[in-house]
Amino acid sequence: MNSSKKDVELISLIGLAHSISHFFHLIIAPLFPWLKVEFGLSYAQLGLLMTTFYVVSSIVQSTSGLLVDKYSPRPILFLGMIFLILGALALGLAHSYEMLLVGVALAGLGNGVFHPVDYTMINNMVKPQNLPHAYSIHGVTGYLGWAAAPLFMLGLTAVFDSWRMAEFGAAGLAALVLLILIVRRHQLAEPVIIENQEEAVTPIPTLSIFKLPSMWMSWLFFYLTSFGFAGIQSFSSTALVDIYHIPISLTASSYTLFMISSAIGLIAGGFVATRIPDPDRVITTAFLISGLMAIVAGLGILPGWTVPVIFALMGFGGGMAGPARDLMVRAGTPKGASGRVFGIVYSGIDVGAASGPVLFGLFMDWKSPETIFYAIAVLQLIAVVVASQLNRYNKTHALQFN
Repeated sequence: MNSSKKDVELISLIGLAHSISHFFHLIIAPLFPWLKVEFGLSYAQLGLLMTTFYVVSSIVQSTSGLLVDKYSPRPILFLGMIFLILGALALGLAHSYEMLLVGVALAGLGNGVFHPVDYTMINNMVKPQNLPHAYSIHGVTGYLGWAAAPLFMLGLTAVFDSWRMAEFGAAGLAALVLLILIVRRHQLAEPVIIENQEEAVTPIPTLSIFKLPSMWMSWLFFYLTSFGFAGIQSFSSTALVDIYHIPISLTASSYTLFMISSAIGLIAGGFVATRIPDPDRVITTAFLISGLMAIVAGLGILPGWTVPVIFALMGFGGGMAGPARDLMVRAGTPKGASGRVFGIVYSGIDVGAASGPVLFGLFMDWKSPETIFYAIAVLQLIAVVVASQLNRYNKTHALQFN
């Protein structure tokens, strides 16, 4: 990676913040067994906690871009970190279900600012030749946050015999990251530089952004892919047991391999995206790999021991599409509107994550686990079509956005 020291540190700081954002996606779910007993909650009530987190995050994500574009990303990043800390503290102090809802809402409020902040910083401050690598590292740090959260939360709960100490530990971890960001805040200061002094950028009105076909195609792409990922995240282990009659331990390891391979795919995708100019070609190839493996998983025609391999290939394909996807969204984003566009576009992820499990849960209730994987393949096929149309639109309007 041919990068200046400034780019490396900037990407590292943004990645560190992004990892904490994803870490906070899972500061409550691993503790459900303790919360269920202590508060006498139903599974529906526990599920509502996660839904609340993602609904609040989606609303904030789609609106915080306005603040990012107006005030610059750095203060909004600090504010988001503060809300994450407050959310974890509220959860640790909660003595009622209502207080748990307040805690996850505060955490969702903090989580909602990260994508508008991160992508505005990356798009405006990282050298163009390093953007694919920046996007891939940004994605990998998110996966690292997901991977670390259950170990951290369950580990502290076991050590202190208290789920509350795990929440306080999460607050302390976020506070430590915030301190690092504050100390290195000069690296996060967006330079006020006009590359072409003869062409100052005229800010695009917010209402005009809502008229951009590129933004809504990007939103749809994110919604489709997140909807499919929700099926893997929520019900793939149970579905694989029903289809292949294999131990739950093997399905759990398959999911772990899926996540690891996704991270590897993201890194590989950064290199691929620097060499292939059309993002939709990368996405099509990646999703053909992932979608084919999803169909194979649903058919159940291979031996059970092949499931981890199938999931590893599925994860690699999905991950490889990441950097090309972000480059494609950037290509359809007018200058000066990065925060607003990426905020609205990335809200599609939260909406997909909140709504996807409902459909896949119905497939499980209908005793049709294989349909989960067929649906994932169909969603990826539709996403390929959307990516192709988006790339075509971006080429047609290249002068408008560059």
